[in-house]
Amino acid sequence: MKRVVYIIVVCSMIFSSCGDDFINLNPKDDLNLEGFYANQTDMNMAVLSAYTGFRSVGNLATLGEIRSDNTTYSWLAGNPINERGIDEFKEPLLISNGNLNDPWNNCYTLIMRCNVILAKNPDAEFAQERFRTQFEAEARFLRGYAYFVLNMVYQGFAENGQLLGVCKVDKLISQAESYEIVRAPLEEIYNLIIEDLTFAAANLPRSYAAEDKGRIIQAGAVGLLAKVYMFMAGFPLNKGNEYYNKAIQQMELLYANYPEVALLPTYQHLWSSPHNMSLYTKNSVESLVEIQYLKEPSSCSNGWNNNWAPRFDDGTVLATGGGGGSNSPTLSMSNAYEYGDPRKYVSMRDGWTSKAGIWQNDRYVCKYYDVPPSGSNNGNNWIVLRLADIYLLYAEALVRTGGDKSKAVDYLNRIRTRARNTAGDPEITDAPADLLRNYTVDEFADNNALLLAIEKERRVELAFESHRWFDLVRTGRAKDVMIEQQFDEVGPFVWDDNKLFYPIYEQIMQQNPGKILQNKGYVQW
Repeated sequence: MKRVVYIIVVCSMIFSSCGDDFINLNPKDDLNLEGFYANQTDMNMAVLSAYTGFRSVGNLATLGEIRSDNTTYSWLAGNPINERGIDEFKEPLLISNGNLNDPWNNCYTLIMRCNVILAKNPDAEFAQERFRTQFEAEARFLRGYAYFVLNMVYQGFAENGQLLGVCKVDKLISQAESYEIVRAPLEEIYNLIIEDLTFAAANLPRSYAAEDKGRIIQAGAVGLLAKVYMFMAGFPLNKGNEYYNKAIQQMELLYANYPEVALLPTYQHLWSSPHNMSLYTKNSVESLVEIQYLKEPSSCSNGWNNNWAPRFDDGTVLATGGGGGSNSPTLSMSNAYEYGDPRKYVSMRDGWTSKAGIWQNDRYVCKYYDVPPSGSNNGNNWIVLRLADIYLLYAEALVRTGGDKSKAVDYLNRIRTRARNTAGDPEITDAPADLLRNYTVDEFADNNALLLAIEKERRVELAFESHRWFDLVRTGRAKDVMIEQQFDEVGPFVWDDNKLFYPIYEQIMQQNPGKILQNKGYVQW
């Protein structure tokens, strides 16, 4: 990795303007770095700069959705081996695949910004000491989250059999030190994540004043820590019941201590879907961790609505700009919804009618719909973690540990009940009367049947939120699910377990040959 980490330390000092409230994550003026980090105001600006990096690491649609059975590319020019390598498992997944570069670089940019804060914070002058602790907690949460993303994407077994995570950089380092960094054991990186999130959970504010709404809250750290334990319990660490029980304890702590966190009354309140944008609520009581965006200027906006809209839209789907044809729901995803499930109408469409009145059988995601002032400068937020995700993880953990299955089914039914209360497609007039009925424990023949029901509910509830592929790997279901999906979509293909892990990007290894070990099945430099 030679110069990569060192350069990131320097790049993390680059600031740019973005708006007028909390979304203004960076100061407007150039900063004299030599005299910076002197006081509370400086440190606050540094923390806000870290939130800018947070915006670059949350959406993992390509690696988390398109890799899975949820979505695909509906339109690709030529024969793009990079996209097919991720989407179809059809070509070798190349270590030069550009989709593998951004998560690494973006996460380490965020990590190094956080490390600067943690190094400078103790010596800065604070008018109010509580902010010193808050800023450390925010930095440690953001660093922990970045490492969680890195583990999910780049974890794997090296050729020598070691189970590795990523490079551990938990302090400011020199250029010489950056030459010596290697990948740490996966569990070591997870232990750093736990340490950071535990501190954050104990020291973040429960809430913020209106002008700071969107900063990480205490309940967000509690919830993310629970999710981290779930990932440690599953594949590939396979730490099992001890860590499922740790996750259960964290989730029950969330329920008991944070009554202000609650499910929204309908699924529509979570999303800016086109049929009722007025209900969409940013930073709602259900949202535990949310990344902030504004429609303008473009540096603070997002392009998801346009990127995921039909490539050849004639203006029927999009209010402004053009469509990209990526992250298109698969037929399997469309069929995963029970007939008439309102969440499907909120989340996706099976096609669209052109201005000429011709039906286009072209599925697309619509739950991130927005009407920007121009181009693709959309302003909807990205939800990293919400209570529904936690409820379904809780139900899963209870079943896996032999816990109270009645309670597990109850939490599963809470998600289905909220879905029933959502307005669905007005053209579906023949939905069954017992649509999304509550389950009973007796109807599940065994634990595996109940786990599959929870898995299916996670799929439709959390569709297009970058969870599906990482869930399939964590639960050991990726092989079975993807063999079936690939057979249906593109024909038979040969599976090997190397497909469970992404490779380390080529440039990272080139810059430090022989030290950054590659995941098994890919080319080592």
